[in-house]
Amino acid sequence: MLQGFVNSIDPYFLQILVNIGIGIILALGLNIITGLTGQLSLGHAAFMSVGAFAGALLTLKVGTPFYLTLILSGLFTAAVAALIGWPILRLTGDYLAICTLGFAEIVKVVFLNLEITNKALGLTVPPPQSALPMPVIVLIVAILTIIASTFIQNSRFGRALKAIRDDEIAAESMGINIARYKVQAFAVSAFMAGTGGCLYAHFLGYINPSDFGFLKSVDMLSMIVLGGLGSIPGAVFGASILSAAPEFLRFMSQYRMMVYGALMVFLMVFRPNGLLGGINFTDLVLRKLGVRPRGAVRTLEEKH
Repeated sequence: MLQGFVNSIDPYFLQILVNIGIGIILALGLNIITGLTGQLSLGHAAFMSVGAFAGALLTLKVGTPFYLTLILSGLFTAAVAALIGWPILRLTGDYLAICTLGFAEIVKVVFLNLEITNKALGLTVPPPQSALPMPVIVLIVAILTIIASTFIQNSRFGRALKAIRDDEIAAESMGINIARYKVQAFAVSAFMAGTGGCLYAHFLGYINPSDFGFLKSVDMLSMIVLGGLGSIPGAVFGASILSAAPEFLRFMSQYRMMVYGALMVFLMVFRPNGLLGGINFTDLVLRKLGVRPRGAVRTLEEKH
């Protein structure tokens, strides 16, 4: 029944929806390290490629069931991120951005020269053997990623990451192990990127190392900047717009990057916090329901 419903949807529209779902997963992953922790990373596409090729090789060479492949791809990517993150996350600002950019280029060149990844020819990935259609799987993973991101942001771990973003010296003076928290955030971010990469590989059916270049990382960064750094609804909104934009702007594909650039300039001038940055959706919903948000200060009228 579910398969029949999915087949009744226009394949072109369905592909756009799946791309949006994968974009949301990737954007939420980058939002943890850049939006929540305040560490500028330009190598998120590298972790996406690690997850994509890990998932493809597990399917092609080992024959691992798809759901296990999805988890293992994320875990492998997180392990790579923790290994790389320990030395490079001692850097901050522009230095960290340049270092992650260099790491992304190294990963791409390595994949372009490995026999197991079929070098520049890339890999053809068979569709997953699953009872659920691929669009439904992407939807479920995207929802789980949103839930996990919300839980992380509101947890003690998330509050520590925000403290690091606001002032590292003050956070360290309060007993927060900055290096450990940064590496953990980097690993969680990479886990989501690896999962998104695995879904991307199995949905498209073909991956090439050149697909995960610098512009891919810029696209992901643009998603969370457009929506608002540190905002989960903002990351979802930004990913939805920029994932669908290439299809809607196909008639002017030569000028697509110019439109992106103009949008970013306009946003930084008139809305520097992003479209949904600084908006607390939990408090907003509670107020609409007539419930006073927890911790809100009572006014004189409420007291009397």
